[in-house]
Amino acid sequence: MQLIPIDVFGHISFFLTAVSFYVRDIFFLRVVAIISCMVGVIYNYFIPESPLWLVIYWLIVFVVLNVVRIANLLLERRSVNLSDRDRELYDTNFRNFTPVEFMKLMRLADWHSAEAGDRLAVQGEKLTDLKLVYNGEVEIVRDGARIAVARDGTLVGEMSFIQGGPATATVRVSRPTRYLSWERKALRNMLLRNPTIDMAMRTVFSADLARKLGVSADSLETSKT
Repeated sequence: MQLIPIDVFGHISFFLTAVSFYVRDIFFLRVVAIISCMVGVIYNYFIPESPLWLVIYWLIVFVVLNVVRIANLLLERRSVNLSDRDRELYDTNFRNFTPVEFMKLMRLADWHSAEAGDRLAVQGEKLTDLKLVYNGEVEIVRDGARIAVARDGTLVGEMSFIQGGPATATVRVSRPTRYLSWERKALRNMLLRNPTIDMAMRTVFSADLARKLGVSADSLETSKT
């Protein structure tokens, strides 16, 4: 007597596939994809008509490919030794990068310090680099009005980097801040040479934009109360 309807395995397989598209960490994405494929093998073998060998064959191929990539990821993580500072940055902003990709990105970065009152961007002026606040606090000002306060992990100049125009807001340091900067042309060239890093960086841009929208909404609510 069949305890679990075979259709349940089909639904689980497709559900896990959908989950894998949502997972940001590439390691866990591949783990979920493997589980999804294995459940799919069970479903396609035990369906009432007859085993779908073509589908089963390709699902097994996908499993093997993901296992190989997971092995490579583990070897890469063992071969890369991150400092405490880089590890913190990796864990908070760049989890969708492999460690090797992250180190390539960090080799292009320069570290800077800024004091209260310094400006990291000026609205309407051209930016030559992309910045990321590592530790500190900045105010985002547009048309003379402060629209948000941002802290660790905030990107500065990402819209200018993506669209190629001038800065859309002024970013003013409100307390001593450490930040990284990437020269725009060098970073763009690296992203063109490395499509996987380019995709990972787009995810970082999207996450930063979502965080800024949330901060701006909170600031507006606060100003109304």
